[in-house]
Amino acid sequence: MSPLLAGVTGIAVFFVFLILKMPIAYAMALVGFAGFSYLISPAAAWRMSSIEIYATFSNYSLSVIPMFVWMGFLAFHAGIGSRLYLFAYKLLGHLPGGLAIATQATCAFFGAVCGSNTATAATIGAIALPEMKKYRYDDSLSTASVAAGGALGVLIPPSVIFIIYGIATEQSIGKLFIAGILPGFLLMALYMITIFFLAHRNQALAPPGARASWGERFKALRGGLLEVLIVFSISLCGLFAGWFSPTEAGAVGASGVLLVSLVERKLSWQGFKHSLIDTTRTSAMIMFLVTGAIIFGRFIAISRLPFELAGWAGSLDLPNYVVLLIVLGIYFILGCFIDALALVLLTIPIFYPVIVTTLGYDPIWFGVIIVLIVAMGVITPPVGMNVYIIKGVAPTIPLEVIFKGIWPFIFALAFCILLLTVFPQITTFLPGLLTY
Repeated sequence: MSPLLAGVTGIAVFFVFLILKMPIAYAMALVGFAGFSYLISPAAAWRMSSIEIYATFSNYSLSVIPMFVWMGFLAFHAGIGSRLYLFAYKLLGHLPGGLAIATQATCAFFGAVCGSNTATAATIGAIALPEMKKYRYDDSLSTASVAAGGALGVLIPPSVIFIIYGIATEQSIGKLFIAGILPGFLLMALYMITIFFLAHRNQALAPPGARASWGERFKALRGGLLEVLIVFSISLCGLFAGWFSPTEAGAVGASGVLLVSLVERKLSWQGFKHSLIDTTRTSAMIMFLVTGAIIFGRFIAISRLPFELAGWAGSLDLPNYVVLLIVLGIYFILGCFIDALALVLLTIPIFYPVIVTTLGYDPIWFGVIIVLIVAMGVITPPVGMNVYIIKGVAPTIPLEVIFKGIWPFIFALAFCILLLTVFPQITTFLPGLLTY
């Protein structure tokens, strides 16, 4: 069997393991190790695994993961999300679809201290869905808006997906974080416009709430948004200014959330313990995925599949944007079946050389596009992790009702990708201001 055929066979076997419900990290590691053993030797596979895994996990840059994950879980257990939602509701709740629009703003701000789409969907869903139910919002619109808004957590920094992409491609995590800011708020605005249009066309979907006074808004600001602004400014603006590294930014952010929560007495001892337990569990899961992806990636590399694919893409008599569209279509299909982190780790060794090296697209821009495609994956059937989380928060609402309301938000995501492709400066402007 030729190396190229071995690579294709390995990918096919990997998908068979997924169908058999083997954990993704184990499937990648097993296929990668077996393929490397076949193409080189078992001894070389053992040596490669030990050297590459040690080199990766002894790398200081990987320590950024538990820092930002802990910051998110501290915010979750301190109830920052509920206070954010109160402020967003007081500010926007009187508009057509105001509660759902306020939910998008809350998801964006909570994503700024969380970095996780699942944590954002679970936190804001538990707060927002009962309120929208109380104001007679349509179940399909309310649940879909929270599921889609949760995806903002992977785009607005800090984002675990950006960290993984930066490590896998050796790109600046700081630049990736900064690159996600404008697209993140652009996507939030597109979500809001989508909700406003739907609610304005059919007010039975989302009756407007009462208008809050400015006094009530400022009172809610003091109880919610101020904390996020403090954490976001200290952590990410310090990173932008070059005061500290991404790992230090995560540590400063986590410390900021912890300090604010303790001063305002919003974090219990049980909440603090649970934040550490959840952080350990999530960080370990990510580390296992990275381990499996390293071994699988080395197998794919020696099979020469990425190089053959890059050569094939370069030889196509097609415009670069058509090749890009094909690659994004593949990402979209895979995102319907594969977890976000695993998808990035699995596909980067294959498609990154094609898009960046062969076609010459900016790697930071491509990272943002990948995160947007991943955001589609977490709300599309049949996997749609955020949809299942919302189903857990609202168990009485049928799954098909949630998926029915998702499609307008998928179109908004697709339009956002189109805008960033036509106007890449939206993504590259802020990172271009950095000096490192």
